[in-house]
Amino acid sequence: MKDSIKTIAFDADDTLWVNEPYFQEAEKQFCTLLENYLPQHSVSQELFKTEMKNLHLYGYGVKGFVLCMVETASRISNRTASLELIDKIIAIGQELLQKPIELLQGVPETLEQLKGRFRLIVATKGDLLDQGRKLRNSGLESYFHHIEIMSDKKVSDYQKLLKHLECKPENFLMLGNSIKSDILPVLELGGYGGHIPYHVTWTHEQHEYNLKHDNFMELKSIDSILNYL
Repeated sequence: MKDSIKTIAFDADDTLWVNEPYFQEAEKQFCTLLENYLPQHSVSQELFKTEMKNLHLYGYGVKGFVLCMVETASRISNRTASLELIDKIIAIGQELLQKPIELLQGVPETLEQLKGRFRLIVATKGDLLDQGRKLRNSGLESYFHHIEIMSDKKVSDYQKLLKHLECKPENFLMLGNSIKSDILPVLELGGYGGHIPYHVTWTHEQHEYNLKHDNFMELKSIDSILNYL
Protein backbone atom coordinates (compact mmCIF):
# COMPACT_ATOMS: atom_id res chain seq x y z
CA MET A 1 0.00 0.00 0.00
CA LYS A 2 2.80 2.40 0.88
CA ASP A 3 3.91 2.88 -2.73
CA SER A 4 0.43 3.33 -4.20
CA ILE A 5 -0.99 5.99 -1.84
CA LYS A 6 -0.56 9.54 -3.12
CA THR A 7 -3.49 11.37 -1.48
CA ILE A 8 -4.74 10.99 2.10
CA ALA A 9 -8.14 12.41 3.02
CA PHE A 10 -9.22 13.06 6.60
CA ASP A 11 -12.72 13.32 7.94
CA ALA A 12 -12.93 16.29 10.33
CA ASP A 13 -15.55 15.84 13.04
CA ASP A 14 -14.50 13.23 15.62
CA THR A 15 -11.44 12.39 13.51
CA LEU A 16 -9.44 15.63 13.77
CA TRP A 17 -11.44 17.29 16.56
CA VAL A 18 -14.25 16.68 19.06
CA ASN A 19 -17.80 17.06 17.69
CA GLU A 20 -20.40 14.42 18.56
CA PRO A 21 -20.13 14.88 22.38
CA TYR A 22 -21.12 18.53 21.88
CA PHE A 23 -24.17 17.48 19.85
CA GLN A 24 -25.14 14.91 22.49
CA GLU A 25 -24.84 17.56 25.19
CA ALA A 26 -27.07 19.89 23.15
CA GLU A 27 -29.61 17.12 22.63
CA LYS A 28 -29.78 16.49 26.39
CA GLN A 29 -30.48 20.19 26.94
CA PHE A 30 -33.25 20.03 24.34
CA CYS A 31 -34.79 16.90 25.86
CA THR A 32 -34.80 18.58 29.27
CA LEU A 33 -36.65 21.57 27.80
CA LEU A 34 -39.37 19.25 26.46
CA GLU A 35 -39.71 16.88 29.41
CA ASN A 36 -43.05 18.42 30.42
CA TYR A 37 -44.47 17.01 27.18
CA LEU A 38 -42.70 13.63 26.90
CA PRO A 39 -40.05 11.60 28.77
CA GLN A 40 -36.56 12.62 27.69
CA HIS A 41 -35.80 9.35 25.86
CA SER A 42 -39.01 9.77 23.84
CA VAL A 43 -38.08 13.36 22.95
CA SER A 44 -34.73 12.05 21.73
CA GLN A 45 -36.46 9.45 19.53
CA GLU A 46 -38.78 12.08 18.08
CA LEU A 47 -35.85 14.36 17.32
CA PHE A 48 -34.01 11.57 15.50
CA LYS A 49 -37.11 10.84 13.40
CA THR A 50 -37.27 14.51 12.43
CA GLU A 51 -33.57 14.55 11.55
CA MET A 52 -33.91 11.51 9.29
CA LYS A 53 -37.00 12.95 7.59
CA ASN A 54 -35.21 16.22 6.83
CA LEU A 55 -31.71 14.97 6.07
CA HIS A 56 -32.21 15.28 2.31
CA LEU A 57 -33.36 18.89 2.79
CA TYR A 58 -30.93 20.23 5.38
CA GLY A 59 -27.91 17.98 5.07
CA TYR A 60 -25.55 17.71 8.03
CA GLY A 61 -24.65 20.41 10.52
CA VAL A 62 -25.80 22.62 13.37
CA LYS A 63 -28.28 24.74 11.41
CA GLY A 64 -30.26 21.74 10.24
CA PHE A 65 -30.10 20.33 13.77
CA VAL A 66 -31.65 23.54 15.17
CA LEU A 67 -34.45 23.49 12.58
CA CYS A 68 -35.16 19.87 13.51
CA MET A 69 -35.28 20.75 17.22
CA VAL A 70 -37.78 23.54 16.50
CA GLU A 71 -39.95 21.26 14.35
CA THR A 72 -39.85 18.49 16.96
CA ALA A 73 -40.76 20.90 19.75
CA SER A 74 -43.71 22.15 17.71
CA ARG A 75 -44.94 18.61 17.02
CA ILE A 76 -44.44 17.29 20.56
CA SER A 77 -46.19 20.31 22.11
CA ASN A 78 -49.05 20.02 19.63
CA ARG A 79 -48.14 23.47 18.23
CA THR A 80 -48.28 25.13 21.67
CA ALA A 81 -44.51 25.68 22.13
CA SER A 82 -43.90 29.22 23.34
CA LEU A 83 -41.62 31.76 21.71
CA GLU A 84 -39.55 31.61 24.89
CA LEU A 85 -38.99 27.89 24.32
CA ILE A 86 -38.01 28.51 20.70
CA ASP A 87 -35.54 31.17 21.88
CA LYS A 88 -33.96 28.62 24.21
CA ILE A 89 -33.64 26.12 21.36
CA ILE A 90 -31.96 28.73 19.17
CA ALA A 91 -29.59 29.52 22.04
CA ILE A 92 -28.60 25.84 22.20
CA GLY A 93 -27.70 25.98 18.52
CA GLN A 94 -25.74 29.21 18.86
CA GLU A 95 -23.78 27.72 21.74
CA LEU A 96 -22.95 24.71 19.54
CA LEU A 97 -21.64 27.01 16.81
CA GLN A 98 -19.29 28.69 19.25
CA LYS A 99 -17.75 25.61 20.86
CA PRO A 100 -13.96 25.71 21.12
CA ILE A 101 -11.96 23.42 18.84
CA GLU A 102 -10.56 20.52 20.83
CA LEU A 103 -8.07 18.57 18.72
CA LEU A 104 -7.94 14.82 19.24
CA GLN A 105 -4.76 13.25 20.54
CA GLY A 106 -1.96 12.80 18.02
CA VAL A 107 -3.54 14.83 15.23
CA PRO A 108 -0.94 17.63 14.75
CA GLU A 109 1.97 15.22 15.20
CA THR A 110 0.56 12.80 12.60
CA LEU A 111 -0.10 15.54 10.06
CA GLU A 112 3.44 16.82 10.58
CA GLN A 113 4.83 13.36 9.81
CA LEU A 114 2.72 13.02 6.64
CA LYS A 115 3.21 16.56 5.33
CA GLY A 116 5.37 16.66 2.22
CA ARG A 117 5.17 12.89 1.70
CA PHE A 118 1.51 12.84 0.64
CA ARG A 119 -1.11 15.24 -0.62
CA LEU A 120 -3.32 15.81 2.44
CA ILE A 121 -6.93 16.91 2.16
CA VAL A 122 -10.00 17.28 4.37
CA ALA A 123 -13.17 15.54 3.17
CA THR A 124 -15.99 16.14 5.62
CA LYS A 125 -19.75 16.56 5.75
CA GLY A 126 -21.46 19.51 7.37
CA ASP A 127 -22.31 23.15 7.00
CA LEU A 128 -19.85 25.06 4.79
CA LEU A 129 -19.59 28.12 7.05
CA ASP A 130 -19.31 26.15 10.29
CA GLN A 131 -16.76 23.62 9.04
CA GLY A 132 -14.68 26.41 7.52
CA ARG A 133 -14.68 28.23 10.86
CA LYS A 134 -13.65 25.09 12.73
CA LEU A 135 -10.80 24.42 10.33
CA ARG A 136 -9.49 27.98 10.61
CA ASN A 137 -9.69 27.87 14.41
CA SER A 138 -8.06 24.44 14.60
CA GLY A 139 -4.63 25.67 13.50
CA LEU A 140 -4.47 22.76 11.01
CA GLU A 141 -5.41 24.54 7.78
CA SER A 142 -1.84 24.88 6.51
CA TYR A 143 -1.39 21.09 6.40
CA PHE A 144 -4.05 20.59 3.74
CA HIS A 145 -3.81 20.92 -0.02
CA HIS A 146 -7.60 20.92 -0.47
CA ILE A 147 -10.73 21.22 1.72
CA GLU A 148 -13.91 19.50 0.55
CA ILE A 149 -17.13 20.17 2.49
CA MET A 150 -19.41 17.43 1.17
CA SER A 151 -23.21 17.40 1.22
CA ASP A 152 -23.02 13.62 1.63
CA LYS A 153 -20.48 10.84 1.46
CA LYS A 154 -21.84 8.34 -0.98
CA VAL A 155 -19.95 6.62 -3.79
CA SER A 156 -20.99 9.31 -6.27
CA ASP A 157 -19.70 12.05 -3.94
CA TYR A 158 -16.29 10.41 -3.68
CA GLN A 159 -16.22 9.90 -7.44
CA LYS A 160 -16.67 13.67 -7.91
CA LEU A 161 -13.97 14.38 -5.36
CA LEU A 162 -11.47 12.01 -6.99
CA LYS A 163 -12.22 13.49 -10.42
CA HIS A 164 -11.63 16.99 -9.06
CA LEU A 165 -8.35 15.88 -7.47
CA GLU A 166 -7.34 13.95 -10.61
CA CYS A 167 -6.65 11.01 -8.31
CA LYS A 168 -7.20 7.35 -9.10
CA PRO A 169 -9.02 5.32 -6.41
CA GLU A 170 -5.99 3.06 -5.92
CA ASN A 171 -3.94 6.14 -4.99
CA PHE A 172 -6.50 7.39 -2.43
CA LEU A 173 -6.72 6.70 1.32
CA MET A 174 -9.63 7.95 3.44
CA LEU A 175 -9.29 8.14 7.23
CA GLY A 176 -12.31 8.67 9.46
CA ASN A 177 -14.43 7.55 12.40
CA SER A 178 -17.47 6.40 10.39
CA ILE A 179 -17.37 3.02 8.63
CA LYS A 180 -20.59 3.94 6.83
CA SER A 181 -19.52 7.35 5.48
CA ASP A 182 -15.73 7.33 5.44
CA ILE A 183 -14.83 3.76 4.57
CA LEU A 184 -17.43 1.70 2.69
CA PRO A 185 -17.94 4.06 -0.30
CA VAL A 186 -14.17 4.43 -0.79
CA LEU A 187 -13.60 0.67 -0.66
CA GLU A 188 -16.37 0.23 -3.23
CA LEU A 189 -14.48 2.56 -5.56
CA GLY A 190 -11.25 0.59 -5.14
CA GLY A 191 -9.58 2.99 -2.72
CA TYR A 192 -8.18 2.43 0.78
CA GLY A 193 -9.91 3.13 4.07
CA GLY A 194 -8.63 3.46 7.63
CA HIS A 195 -11.18 3.46 10.44
CA ILE A 196 -10.25 5.48 13.54
CA PRO A 197 -12.86 4.59 16.19
CA TYR A 198 -14.31 7.33 18.36
CA HIS A 199 -16.00 6.59 21.67
CA VAL A 200 -19.33 8.12 20.59
CA THR A 201 -20.91 7.97 17.13
CA TRP A 202 -24.20 9.47 15.92
CA THR A 203 -26.86 6.77 15.53
CA HIS A 204 -27.17 7.46 11.79
CA GLU A 205 -23.45 6.74 11.28
CA GLN A 206 -23.26 3.52 13.31
CA HIS A 207 -22.24 0.33 11.54
CA GLU A 208 -22.82 -3.02 13.18
CA TYR A 209 -20.94 -5.83 11.43
CA ASN A 210 -17.19 -6.48 11.32
CA LEU A 211 -15.61 -5.35 8.07
CA LYS A 212 -13.06 -7.50 6.26
CA HIS A 213 -11.44 -6.12 3.11
CA ASP A 214 -7.93 -6.15 1.68
CA ASN A 215 -7.90 -2.34 1.47
CA PHE A 216 -9.28 -1.77 4.98
CA MET A 217 -7.35 -0.95 8.15
CA GLU A 218 -8.79 -0.82 11.68
CA LEU A 219 -6.66 1.73 13.53
CA LYS A 220 -6.39 2.30 17.27
CA SER A 221 -5.69 6.01 16.83
CA ILE A 222 -4.83 8.48 14.09
CA ASP A 223 -1.07 8.03 14.51
CA SER A 224 -1.43 4.27 13.90
CA ILE A 225 -1.60 5.03 10.16
CA LEU A 226 2.12 5.85 10.25
CA ASN A 227 2.81 2.12 10.72
CA TYR A 228 1.25 1.40 7.31
CA LEU A 229 2.84 4.16 5.26
